[in-house]
Amino acid sequence: MHSLQCVLQVQRSLMWGPMASVSWLSLRMCVAHSSLSSTTCPNPERQEVGARKDFSSRLATGPTLQHFLRSASAPQEKLSSEVEDPPPYLTMDELLGRQRKVYLETYGCQMNVNDTEIAWSILQKSGYLRTSNLQEADVILLVTCSIREKAEQTIWNRLHQLKALKTRRLRSRVPLRIGILGCMAERLKEEILNREKMVDVLAGPDAYRDLPRLLAVAESGQQAANVLLSLDETYADVIPVQTSPSATSAFVSIMRGCDNMCTYCIVPFTRGRERSRPVASILEEVRKLSDQGLKEVTLLGQNVNSFRDDSEVQFNNAVSTNLSRGFTTNYKTKQGGLRFAHLLDQVSRVDPEMRIRFTSPHPKDFPDEVLQLIHERDNICKQIHLPAQSGSSRVLEAMRRGYSREAYVELVHRIRESIPGVSLSSDFIAGFCGETEEDHIQTVSLLREVQYNMGFLFAYSMRQKTRAYHRLKDDVPEEVKLRRLEELITVFREEATKANQTSVGCTQLVLVEGITSASSQTLKGYVLCRTTLKDSSAYC
Repeated sequence: MHSLQCVLQVQRSLMWGPMASVSWLSLRMCVAHSSLSSTTCPNPERQEVGARKDFSSRLATGPTLQHFLRSASAPQEKLSSEVEDPPPYLTMDELLGRQRKVYLETYGCQMNVNDTEIAWSILQKSGYLRTSNLQEADVILLVTCSIREKAEQTIWNRLHQLKALKTRRLRSRVPLRIGILGCMAERLKEEILNREKMVDVLAGPDAYRDLPRLLAVAESGQQAANVLLSLDETYADVIPVQTSPSATSAFVSIMRGCDNMCTYCIVPFTRGRERSRPVASILEEVRKLSDQGLKEVTLLGQNVNSFRDDSEVQFNNAVSTNLSRGFTTNYKTKQGGLRFAHLLDQVSRVDPEMRIRFTSPHPKDFPDEVLQLIHERDNICKQIHLPAQSGSSRVLEAMRRGYSREAYVELVHRIRESIPGVSLSSDFIAGFCGETEEDHIQTVSLLREVQYNMGFLFAYSMRQKTRAYHRLKDDVPEEVKLRRLEELITVFREEATKANQTSVGCTQLVLVEGITSASSQTLKGYVLCRTTLKDSSAYC
């Protein structure tokens, strides 16, 4: 019998039987036998009996349930620093950077800054060198953002600029590899590879460990991509390499992904599901930063205050997650795990002289215990980012934000009662699907009512894959969006000026980050409430 027919026969004999799960054992044995003789095949019944015995013996000597429980409860160990065995199509030497120079450009949010540091840490261990000179780079990597169309257009424009550089390199026979990392690689995938033949490497937010392999494949002249999203990748064992040696502050990623599924947001589709780092690995990183003399750390996450470390079995009890009063989620309430209040408490104890910040939170995850902790700890900055997105309850419902205007305003009052002098910042979207003039007026009134110290305001940009893309209509004209945005910006600035004027004449402890310009002796920095000090004299 032909070997392929033999394989099919064995599979059919097992497909519907109780041993279907071990059909691969029979398949392997059958293939091995057929390699010796192309005219005979073992009897299927005898083969199945052999597979049963083999499987039973493996099961009897294999790990027990207690083995897996112990493994789950044990702290995560660091992965070996040694290079893993290369794939069969690459040699160990090909995986190494061989001192090729990498130029990194970062676009977008703080998470991308942290991702750049993670990617560089991985490449550095593989033997790559870092350069700040674009002209001498062997590899150019762009860490990208997809939150709005403008952010992506910036990358397309940059690729057009780099095309001339790569063309010159081809003529000089000194190859230049260009890679797209992060959210844009995840969202556009094939479009980037097909539209820009000059792009050699694509790596999504969960694929940075694979960069040495991807670059090795690219060296052979092929395009290489890994945009698989992970359910557990947090890079907990990768210590980011600070991009600025003289920096006074650093970002520490504590969780990745988002489960909120807001109608307008692309993040769940580019960053994946929520997963949190073990508390122990976060504390270790913060201690190292403290030992290096850094004065401030910012805990990072797409939904940072929904942190939930469930790596230790003893903490996976049936206690439900506490939400802000009047807020709901778009997913089933999560149970157990070490929550954000616990992490914030532990991080703030590492170094009482080190400031602690966190971003970006969701308003639903501010239970009373978090607010009380911020109030009690002197080194936790009295500044909270509270993204509202809209002042209209109708629009908030369309956005699937999980709260009404009234619930949001009540949370603002509770925060200010719990943390006197707190500084508030927020995000707003102008011209979301179906937004009327009345909805816009309500957003303007919310800006006046709350008086934020800082704000991030944008015109709505519809993203493919989002719920809004599939179910709503982007029906607000572009000129109306821009007009409403300008009105929001004007009102925000007026109210922020009033709010910030209350600090005039006060003495504040300032973390100095540098001088405003080379010709000026004016220092710039941030106070505990994160109000930027500009055009003011400060003395050390």
